[in-house]
Amino acid sequence: MLKVKDINVYYGAIHAIKGVSFEVYDGEIVTLIGANGAGKSTILQTISGLLRSKTGDIEFEEQSLMHIPAHKIVSMGLAQVPEGRRVFANMTVEDNLIMGAYTQPKASVAPSMEDVYNRFPRLRERRKQAVGTLSGGEQQMLAMGRALMSKPKLLMLDEPSMGLAPILVEQVFDIIKELNKAGTTILLVEQNAQAALSIADRAYVLETGRIAMSGKASDLLRDEGVKKAYLGK
Repeated sequence: MLKVKDINVYYGAIHAIKGVSFEVYDGEIVTLIGANGAGKSTILQTISGLLRSKTGDIEFEEQSLMHIPAHKIVSMGLAQVPEGRRVFANMTVEDNLIMGAYTQPKASVAPSMEDVYNRFPRLRERRKQAVGTLSGGEQQMLAMGRALMSKPKLLMLDEPSMGLAPILVEQVFDIIKELNKAGTTILLVEQNAQAALSIADRAYVLETGRIAMSGKASDLLRDEGVKKAYLGK
C-alpha cells in the first residue's frame, strides 16, 4: 500500500532523515519506534506532504506522492493524526469532526459522524462541548475520530499515547487494534515501544534519521538490544 524509497529530509542544513526506505502492506499495523529526535514524526510529515524529501519517492497505492499537495493526499485515502492532537480547541466536538470530512461529499458526513460516535461514545456525549474543555484522552479520541471522517485507507498515528494516563493508553491501543480489524491499515509512530510492538505486525527502529533494525514486531519485542535501548529491560 505504501512504499517509502530512499527519502532524505532536511531542516535547513540539518540532515534529519537519511536514506530511509520501508513498506506498509494492506491490512498491516506497522510501527516506527525510536528515541526522541530519531526522525519518526518527520517521516510521517513527509509522507503527508507537509515536508518534502530531496531524493527518492513515496508511493501510495502505486501513485507517487512527491508532488501532490497535502490536502489532495488526504482525499486519496491517507490521513494523519498529528502529535499533540492539534484539535480546534474553541470549536465543538461536532464541528471538529465536520472539519475532518472536508474532502468527502456532504451526503457522507452524517453517516461517517455516526460511525465515529459509535466507536467513541464519549464523543457523542460531548458533541456540543468546546474541545478545549475535554480531557487529554477525549481529545485524543477526537483527533482519531476527525481523521476517520476522511475515510482513510491508511491511518498514520503520531504518538497517540503521549501525555495519557496508563489506563487511557490501554484504551487507545485497543481502539487502534479495532480500527485495524475493521479494515484500516495503520502506520504507528510511538515512543511507548512496548505497547507499539505488542500490537504491530512489523516494526522499524529509527536511530538518528536512519533505520537501524527492522523485522516482525514480535521478534523485536524479544530482541535483547531493543529491550535494553527502548523497553527498559
